[in-house]
Amino acid sequence: PASPARRSRLSIQPRAPRRRHCGAVLYIHPSRTKTSLLSLLCAEGYVMRAAVLYGAVGSVLLSGLGAAPAQGRTVTAEVYGVSVAVRRAEAGGIRFGKCPVVEGLPEGFRCGTVQVPLDYARPHGKQISLTVSRVAATGKGPRGKKVARQGALVFNPGGPGASGMSFPVLGFLPEWKRIGAAYDLVGYAPRGVGRSAPLSCQDPKQLHRGPSQAPTHPSESYKKERIARAKAYARGCAQRGGSALRHYHSLNNARDLDVLRAALGERRLTFMGASYGTYFGALYATLFPSRVRRMVFDSAVDPDPDQIWYRNNLDQSAAFEVRWADFRAWVAKHHTVYGLGNTPEKVLRSYERVAARLAAEPAGGKVGPGQLKSALLQAAYYDDYWPQRALALSAYRKGDPEPLIQLAGPYPEAAVEQENSNAVYTAVECNDAPWPTEWRVWDHDNTRLARTAPFETWDNVWTNLPCAYWGGPRQRPLDVRTGPGELPPTLVLAAERDAAAPYDGALELHRRLRGSVLVTERDAGSHGVAGGPNKCVNGYLEAYLLEGRLPKRRAACAAHPEPKPSTARSEHSPAPLESMGRGSWPVLPG
Repeated sequence: PASPARRSRLSIQPRAPRRRHCGAVLYIHPSRTKTSLLSLLCAEGYVMRAAVLYGAVGSVLLSGLGAAPAQGRTVTAEVYGVSVAVRRAEAGGIRFGKCPVVEGLPEGFRCGTVQVPLDYARPHGKQISLTVSRVAATGKGPRGKKVARQGALVFNPGGPGASGMSFPVLGFLPEWKRIGAAYDLVGYAPRGVGRSAPLSCQDPKQLHRGPSQAPTHPSESYKKERIARAKAYARGCAQRGGSALRHYHSLNNARDLDVLRAALGERRLTFMGASYGTYFGALYATLFPSRVRRMVFDSAVDPDPDQIWYRNNLDQSAAFEVRWADFRAWVAKHHTVYGLGNTPEKVLRSYERVAARLAAEPAGGKVGPGQLKSALLQAAYYDDYWPQRALALSAYRKGDPEPLIQLAGPYPEAAVEQENSNAVYTAVECNDAPWPTEWRVWDHDNTRLARTAPFETWDNVWTNLPCAYWGGPRQRPLDVRTGPGELPPTLVLAAERDAAAPYDGALELHRRLRGSVLVTERDAGSHGVAGGPNKCVNGYLEAYLLEGRLPKRRAACAAHPEPKPSTARSEHSPAPLESMGRGSWPVLPG
């Protein structure tokens, strides 16, 4: 996986993501409230196998993965540590109160903290605090009918590095009122994120270095420059994180989730994970199957231990090429509106001309080819981003750079949050599994892949390359798997053309969690489909969460309609709630 894309209607900045396992930022879209939960809370991406593209490339070199070192502590010690932390959480609970102003959350939210061990093998040692948000179940259905409370619904939007603190605001939206009537909506910031024992790897002021290049076929000198930057970033993580850095990984995220369950007073967990959230949700289901009530996996990551994380990133890069082609086909279909070409190939040439101009003279001194590509990468997550990005390209070609600057320019005021998210992403993925430690492996695999999937391949490399030079011990990925009857029925949601979490990941998770049901949105590519514009998908989601009803094994929904073209800037420009002031938040009950 690559960068955390933050999309949606509710958040801080519609800017270029650095990685992709989900998003952490929410936007309120002025023209459309029907958006997926993940687009609302995230968009950071995921991975999968793009066999068709790989067939064209030939087999990739995947030898050279460093073996995971033996764990310093026994699994038994960590199992005991979880039991200690759970007992403490059950006894202490969470004292919810008014949310700190720094969280930027609306009236009606309640916030608190839960203590978890930094190291579960030493449960009586150092503790860290995770921040938690909650909006209580309203108890009232859409027509005012009284609804029985079913407990807490805990959500994680992925990342790694994304915060779910804003999740409860969804209870205010029409699509979520029935769920918000029956459940307390609970969000939280995982370890390392936000105010939850935050990680940092560099000075946030270094984050925006000005316009950048994004070569699809980088020169040897450019590769050497990026290798040096990756090594420096890995050193920065080690220096700033210290001895605690090794404890930021997915297995501990799953253990933290069980402590949160206990602190909320829930005997069994009802959980919804999106993107990367599906991975540690699946780890939870494997580690604690008897503590699961209901689980929704939206846009699933491939949990195969051999895929975590290097191979998953290769697959993701291949899948992004397919979705990039989908975007260009849509733009070509609307050539009369945007004037970028009446075939996907002509649209590609228009993009390349714009990138070449930006390389020579960045727009507003801020937007170079790298910023342009990052902005267009977001279009692979949600097709409702297509009109805005097509408009920005079109306007720039006609001599108006302002829409592109607004879309792709940096937001220095969000640098601290972005840097924190980047640090958590890197720490978790690097700690989770072995990575190739020799540059020749990365170079070989990605040079071959870039011949057929040039759009995202090398940018994905630069995002993850610090893991080649990571100094700490690595986890051995858990074999996610449950047998018949071990786990209550779970729901897996997926879009067939999802680039950030390729569809093979959903198929693999469905196969590994016996008794799970897979619902597919056919011929669609949104990253995150829960609570979005597809009424068919939402019907399955509500039936499961509210009544426990599922189809027998698999079900399919037709794709939601493609977006309509538009040249209205205001219609497609997300309005960051944070910039509106707290008075613009809806007042929520609870």
